[in-house]
Amino acid sequence: MKTFKNSAGKPILLKMVKGIQENKQYLGDVDGLIGDGDHGMNMNKGFTIFEERFADEDYSFTEGLDNLGMVLMNEIGGSMGPIYGTIFMDMAEAGEDLEDISVEDFGNMLEKGLEGLCGIVDAKVGDKTLVDTLSPSVDSVKASAAAGEEFEAAMPKMKAAAEAGRDSTKDLVAKFGRSARLGERSRGVLDAGATSCCIILCAMADGIMELA
Repeated sequence: MKTFKNSAGKPILLKMVKGIQENKQYLGDVDGLIGDGDHGMNMNKGFTIFEERFADEDYSFTEGLDNLGMVLMNEIGGSMGPIYGTIFMDMAEAGEDLEDISVEDFGNMLEKGLEGLCGIVDAKVGDKTLVDTLSPSVDSVKASAAAGEEFEAAMPKMKAAAEAGRDSTKDLVAKFGRSARLGERSRGVLDAGATSCCIILCAMADGIMELA
C-alpha cells in the first residue's frame, strides 16, 4: 500500500482510542512505580471523551488527530495533555491538505509532531521521556520512505522502533517530571509517557495496515 486516504482515517483514531482504553490499568501501574500513578486514568479520560464526542461524525485522519489533540490539550490534567495535544495537532497541521497520505507524508507528519513537542519541552533522547519512543519511530518511517518502502514494510519497522525506544527507558535515569526527583532510583522502570506513546504508535500502525 503506497498511500491511504486521509478521508478514511477514522478507524485509525478509534484503534488508538482502544489501545489506550485497554491499557488504562497498565499505564497507571507503570506510572505508579516512579510517578503519581494517574497517567492511565488521564489518558483514558481524554481518549474516551474524544471517542464519545465524535462518535457519530465522519472525520479524516488529520481532522481526528486535531480534534483529539484539542481534547487532550484542554480537558485532561497533568503535563501529558499539552504534550500529546501538541504532537497530534502539529501532525494534523502538517497533513491537513493531503488527500492521499504516503509513507513519506506520514513520516513528515510524525516529524512535525516531534518538532512541536521539542518546542515545548527540552527533553532529548536518553532523558527517559516519550521522546525516547517518538524520535526513533520518526527516524524509522523517514528511513522507510527514503528506501521507497510501502506501508506494509514501514509500519512493522516503526512498531519495532517504538518498542525498542520504550524499552530503552528502563535503564535510564529520569531527567524530567515527578520521577526526576528520584534520581538513580528511577532506573529500572519504564517511563509511562514512553509506554503510552508506544501504545499509540503501534495502534496507529495497525490502523493504517487495516486500511490496506
